[in-house]
Amino acid sequence: SVDCSFSQGICDWKQDADDDFDWNPADRDRGDGYYMAVPGFVGQKNDLGRLELLLPDLKPKSSYCLIFSYRLAGDRVGKLRVFLANEKPASVWEENKGKDERWRTGKIEIFQGAETNNSVIFESERGKGKTGEIAVDNVILISGLCPED
Repeated sequence: SVDCSFSQGICDWKQDADDDFDWNPADRDRGDGYYMAVPGFVGQKNDLGRLELLLPDLKPKSSYCLIFSYRLAGDRVGKLRVFLANEKPASVWEENKGKDERWRTGKIEIFQGAETNNSVIFESERGKGKTGEIAVDNVILISGLCPED
């Protein structure tokens, strides 16, 4: 497995230069490192911010599981989508409501054909709300299919 979290991960993260705003580091409550977030007051409704995880070493004809923590906190804060670089424009995962302020776990299976995905994009779309945040943390890539809960 590969740890792509933000505090001590070994992965290559890149802000998209053509989007409307950047994701920013935010301190964890427990004080042990940080996560990436888009605060509710950043941007206008429907603005997009993209954070790209570069994955140059994935093997063709293999499967992987991307597991991550996410949070959509605040009323009408917006949407979080995940794209695989060579499968745009359709997102492979999307969430637009936080039932509460809690962190949740997302899982995405990545099947590599002869054409390999070389990146995963986390996209935040601003909603109408001006409080709360859209956040991602603890991004881990493991070889094989996603484990059952």
